[in-house]
Amino acid sequence: AHPGAILLEMYIKPMKVTITEAADALGVSRKHVSAIINGRVPVTPDMAMRLAGVFGTEAELWVNMQAQYDLWVVTQKAPPNVKPLRQAA
Repeated sequence: AHPGAILLEMYIKPMKVTITEAADALGVSRKHVSAIINGRVPVTPDMAMRLAGVFGTEAELWVNMQAQYDLWVVTQKAPPNVKPLRQAA
């Protein structure tokens, strides 16, 4: 799942806060939080720090979730056209 889905389901909904309240706490626009929740934009390291501060988590949690999601997206596409390097004998 995109980290935005986790943000919504495991933090925003259980805490019964609105997206506007979360955006205010994070110091960003409601539109930006909505874009994260809807998977339209990634969780950047800056946003990971903000999320950690607001929701009492570690920034690495959000960065790792984003990295895992990004890697999953790439694996759903055709493999990259690469040529393995071999060491000279």
